[in-house]
Amino acid sequence: MWEPSRVKSVKKNTTVLMNYQPNQSLLLLLLKPWVLIPRVIKVITSFASLIILIIFQGSREEESVQKFIGTKILKTLTDLGPCFIKIGQALSTRPDLVKRAWLDELTKLQDSLPPFSHSIAIDTIETELGSNPNILFESFPEEPIAAASLGQVYKAKLHGEYWVAVKVQRPGLEWILQRDLVIIKALCIMVSPVLPLNLGVGLGEIIDEFGRSLFEEIDYRKEADNAERFADLFATNPAVIVPKVERLLSSKKVITTSWINGTKLQERDELLDKGLNPSKIIRTGVTSGIQQLLEFGYFHADPHPGNMFALNGTTGELGHLAYVDFGMMDSISNKDRITLTSAVVHLINKDFYSLAKDFQSLGFLTPEQELEPIAPVLEEVLGGSLGESVESFNFKSITDKFSELMFDYPFRVPARFALIIRAVVSQEGLALRLDPKFKIIRVAYPYVAKRLLTGETKEMIGVLLEVIFDKDSNLQIERLESLIRVLSDTETSTVSSLIPIVKAGTKLLLSDQGDELRKKLLMTLIKDERLNTSDLKSLVKLLGRTFNARNIAGGLAQRFNPLAA
Repeated sequence: MWEPSRVKSVKKNTTVLMNYQPNQSLLLLLLKPWVLIPRVIKVITSFASLIILIIFQGSREEESVQKFIGTKILKTLTDLGPCFIKIGQALSTRPDLVKRAWLDELTKLQDSLPPFSHSIAIDTIETELGSNPNILFESFPEEPIAAASLGQVYKAKLHGEYWVAVKVQRPGLEWILQRDLVIIKALCIMVSPVLPLNLGVGLGEIIDEFGRSLFEEIDYRKEADNAERFADLFATNPAVIVPKVERLLSSKKVITTSWINGTKLQERDELLDKGLNPSKIIRTGVTSGIQQLLEFGYFHADPHPGNMFALNGTTGELGHLAYVDFGMMDSISNKDRITLTSAVVHLINKDFYSLAKDFQSLGFLTPEQELEPIAPVLEEVLGGSLGESVESFNFKSITDKFSELMFDYPFRVPARFALIIRAVVSQEGLALRLDPKFKIIRVAYPYVAKRLLTGETKEMIGVLLEVIFDKDSNLQIERLESLIRVLSDTETSTVSSLIPIVKAGTKLLLSDQGDELRKKLLMTLIKDERLNTSDLKSLVKLLGRTFNARNIAGGLAQRFNPLAA
């Protein structure tokens, strides 16, 4: 078992690098073979014994056998320490990749790890905050309420009846992370040639991205900044709750925030027993996740069940959800954010050549790559995943097919997308765990469609123009109809709910920001110096089909029906 007391003694004799420096860390370890060699042997032997067990016992169906394997996986990762625990946390959100018996054990990695010494925690608080916790707080417990990979949490009371969470960092983390990241990177580079995947940029670069995020995560001052920025982004959204940071009681290795009373997003039955609606909670998680990625460009990169809590109350179709632990956050550039939005639309519209251009812009294909031979490949791999409707899209099936695609074709994963992919995969894994029938794209695409049709930003207008007009400025009425149909066909939408979108779209059309849109519409009416009304007639017919009396009456009836869910 990984013991902090032993780590502390090692730390005294070891040079610690205070940020992630892979080359310097490697050199430091090479100069200390008495540290490097025993650790490498421990890592290899631990995983070798685990792999042998899975090979010979993993296919057996007995529940006791599978539970034993799950316990062995948990013990192996826990014994190896924080880096490996983080890997296990990522796997704990993937019920489609990990057997249920193993999953039950891996969820313990989120906040049910062995705590480190209480006296060490007290010493850390005194060193960081300048006083004993019994003086700083009206009440401070004798043991933590939870222990995670990088720290442990105490439920304390401020002077004045205010409960807070006090997170104290595990000792010696900088050295432990540097050491293990070097070893993980070296082993991954060694085995990557025999793995059935082609990551393009190299597995080592993805490990480096993971390492940089880990070192940001262990600076609690950065986490405090992240939490406050995240809270500002969702300040007007009552469905998303963010704990308040107590700045005077926070530092590099201690962070204090308001206490969240909620239910962890681990078991569907537990949510139901407490009168919470899992589907509404998931909808909030997915919607807020899409906002972070496609609207804010700043996202929570570690949305596992231990970092999200369901709260009582709803706002419309959204359940109330609290985020905690803002150590692992990341940003996405405005250019990448807009391109991702375009990619979602191009995928739904089955415009695979444009989708190939999106992949090229994002760095999944090199700038020199010819796109003509790639578009049919994307159609073959992704086209069937959509089926007959948006609802049939499954992100897991896409990732499986892309693993094969990247092995046979010149695709690669840019290192900057490692955390984005991790966040999206974790989000879907969490959704599947609570509601196996939930489809992320069923929420994602209506959100994108609404943003396009209301033209919230100049960039969104650009994407909208690209979607509904071809290169000759002809109106692609079927694509506009697809956008509107997606909004009106979702389970929580009615025709009457489209009226605000129509109003916003009309306002956009008449505004200065809609100048380019007006020009495009005029160009569709005048072709070769002659009036062309065919597109206008098609548009009028579309609006007539969408907003006919029967649809509006049905929408209003559903809206005011007290028995409607």
